Amino acid sequence: MLFNIVKNESFGQIMRSHIQELLIYLFEQEQNFGILCKIDQLTFDPELPKNITDEFRPMTLFFLAGYTFESARIDDDRLIFEAGFGNENVGSFVSVPLLSIMQIIIDETPIFVNLATPDSRQEINHQPNSGEGVKNSMSAFLANPENDKFIKKEK
Repeated sequence: MLFNIVKNESFGQIMRSHIQELLIYLFEQEQNFGILCKIDQLTFDPELPKNITDEFRPMTLFFLAGYTFESARIDDDRLIFEAGFGNENVGSFVSVPLLSIMQIIIDETPIFVNLATPDSRQEINHQPNSGEGVKNSMSAFLANPENDKFIKKEK
């Protein structure tokens, strides 16, 4: 059953490894990219003001280019980069657990999708065949206006 595979810790480690290898490859190629990640699993140093963090959606897209790309590095199981936020361009180091990266995007196209949902990351109680997990995931995806470009429009 698919749920048992994506929830499996070994599968999560495979996905984490793929994320790390792909990020290293993109750094070596000097290729800018975006990451769609779960905001509640990130840390900011220094912490951002509440008026800025209140604007984040549960799934937030960060684009790594310019100084943000140059400052990025992988440290243990985390992607760390410096970015500016808000109108005041408040600087903060963003620390992203690799498994919280749900997509890696180049030129508005996802090149990687993380399907792992280990128990430690689960946000909902899964009920087999209920469809709630897919429904909640799609709601989070659709809540980010940046994702409109990924939705196929009927002609």
